[in-house]
Amino acid sequence: MRASTLGRTVLVAGVAAALAGTVVADPAPASASGGLERFHHQRVDWKACNHKALDEAGAQCADVRVPLNYAEPRGRTITVAISRLKATDPGQRRGIMLSNPGGPGGPGLDLMLGVRQAMTPEVTARYDLIGMDPRGIGRSAPVDCGWPVGTMLRSAGVDRPAFDRAAKFAAGLARRCAETEGADLRHISTRNTARDMDVIRGALGESKISYFGWSYGTYLGAVYTEMFPKRSDRIVLDSAVDPRRYARQTLRDLGEPNEAALDDWAQWAAARDGEYHLGKTAKEVRALTEGLVRKAARKPIRLGEYQVDQHVLPVLLFVPLADARRDADVASTVRQLADAAEGKPVQPSPALEADLRFVFKPEAATQNSGQAAVICGDQAMPRDPESYWRDIQRSRAEEPLFGAFAHNILPCAFWGPPAERPTEVQNSVPALIVQATGDTRTPYASGVGLHQVMTGSKLVTLQDVRVHAVFGNYPNTCAQNAVNTYFRDGTLPAEDTTCRAD
Repeated sequence: MRASTLGRTVLVAGVAAALAGTVVADPAPASASGGLERFHHQRVDWKACNHKALDEAGAQCADVRVPLNYAEPRGRTITVAISRLKATDPGQRRGIMLSNPGGPGGPGLDLMLGVRQAMTPEVTARYDLIGMDPRGIGRSAPVDCGWPVGTMLRSAGVDRPAFDRAAKFAAGLARRCAETEGADLRHISTRNTARDMDVIRGALGESKISYFGWSYGTYLGAVYTEMFPKRSDRIVLDSAVDPRRYARQTLRDLGEPNEAALDDWAQWAAARDGEYHLGKTAKEVRALTEGLVRKAARKPIRLGEYQVDQHVLPVLLFVPLADARRDADVASTVRQLADAAEGKPVQPSPALEADLRFVFKPEAATQNSGQAAVICGDQAMPRDPESYWRDIQRSRAEEPLFGAFAHNILPCAFWGPPAERPTEVQNSVPALIVQATGDTRTPYASGVGLHQVMTGSKLVTLQDVRVHAVFGNYPNTCAQNAVNTYFRDGTLPAEDTTCRAD
């Protein structure tokens, strides 16, 4: 998956707050008493994917039937769409490798097309690479709340009236979901997606699965290892969510690393003032950027057909700041916003147009109400708007641009209660965790946190690199060697490892 696509599809990594309450691993969910044997023994009919890139790569696709509600396995069913890139050497084949691109809300049918480019021939020889659109997403009984926007993520703005509008906006999105999707929303959750993965395992005739996940996909993978530890084979979790902080706290943790990334970018832009004219020092660049939010609060900034207000402007910076290779895009965005704020007619660049379309003009394949369904279905969030307002006010001094974004109220505050309590991850399943120190979506401490609760894991640190999603997205010989070695022969590094940029 291209980095630009990743930035829009995986808008946040693992989001929202870990509240009290835990669950234990499922007792024998595939047993006859659980009523799941018909799902585990179903026939899987492989066919063409009707997806240009997958079909050209020789992939096959199938729909796997799963219960909508695992508490009622003889009730309604839905289908989960999967893809398969076969192991290149049947003689060396080890099994299947499932995957998830993050989000939550990212469709994953074509994820492994890009990721396998970082795999050695010895790895692609051993695994059928399985892409998946998780339940509620893409081709898998997609949630579509009919939102007029592409994402629920917004900044709360600069003052109390702006926050009140943000709360009304979030409540309206939640109401649309309740009206369009109803009780089915209760069954869109990480735990049910993990159960779906185990049905896929059984339907494909495998005793275990290997797994690769980016971002929120690391949380899904960790939950799977907790629920199905004996069915977990070789697990790689890249750009990881600390399950103790999922999900609201994960979002609140975005403020600090994004402010640091903005500082880093401001130095880069100041060194190129002759090109972008944003300021000769990092302080000047940051002051101009923060000032744009205040200008947008007074009057939305017109970019072509779009009106960018104080709620949306930080989102347009958050998306490309996740990858230092997009620093030029950030500078171009700020330059275009600054020109437009001065009254100049500005037609958005292709990169900015893509981000604006994602926010303002969702299509069936890009609308992201499925993300809300997963996050809000996983864990309850505080319902009192005043608690969010207090957090926002406390954050402004240290996080002047992103505090009101990271601490803003979400539709989850107006959602129905989750069907289950959140999963407590605490196990010794072997796993490899890969984490960049400059990650703005899942901060470095988040990967360390997952490493602490998965005691059988080893941590590969990519030092001094600002990127989210490493393997298959950011070329690094050291990290790629660690992942490929583990997938090839099951060997984890003897100790935690630090990698440097090539």
